[in-house]
Amino acid sequence: MLLTSLLFGLVSISQVPGIDYELVWQDEFEGQWLDESNWKLRYPGQRRKAYNNKKYITLQKGYLALRTELVNDTIYTAMIGTQHRFETTYGYFEVRCILPQEEGHWAAFWMQTADMGKFIGEPEKAGAEIDIFEYLPIKPKQIHHTIHYDGYEDSHQVKHKLVKKRKFKPSEWHTFGLEWTPEAYTYYIDGKKHFKVKEGVSQRDQYIVLSLEV
Repeated sequence: MLLTSLLFGLVSISQVPGIDYELVWQDEFEGQWLDESNWKLRYPGQRRKAYNNKKYITLQKGYLALRTELVNDTIYTAMIGTQHRFETTYGYFEVRCILPQEEGHWAAFWMQTADMGKFIGEPEKAGAEIDIFEYLPIKPKQIHHTIHYDGYEDSHQVKHKLVKKRKFKPSEWHTFGLEWTPEAYTYYIDGKKHFKVKEGVSQRDQYIVLSLEV
């Protein structure tokens, strides 16, 4: 069994200079079961190399665990989103998490909209895929910050930064944040600014996703 654990909250943190927002939504993953008024399973069934299954979403002592497991010749995992539960425009968003160490995992904290790419040349209207972080524990270990807009086919636009060779130790917590304003996206790792993008800025409600793919 391969395991990753994530603790999520939409909060303002003092270690980011100038970030000061009123808290409007959070989930500290207390209790025994996922709060389904906040989240729903995304893409039940096969997605890429694994099958998303609700069984692989667990709460453990105040944090969320998304797990992967190989059963016979089938890999199971899970991803959750706030679609139709919580969607918003602008603000500061963060996740605090322990990242998977085994190669083959693809952990991510991101935002999406159902209309992404529907209005080509109008990302402010259609929205964007806002990848606050994607982590691939290959050698070198890689953190990706990415904005996708104008769909995923011929008109696809992307802005991207790759953070290489950053050491994320087992059982070590890290915080990934995004400030989203009408003018730009600004990315943070542990309170330090890493990337700022002024292209493809969504000006519509988006929902939050936590995912562990294979």
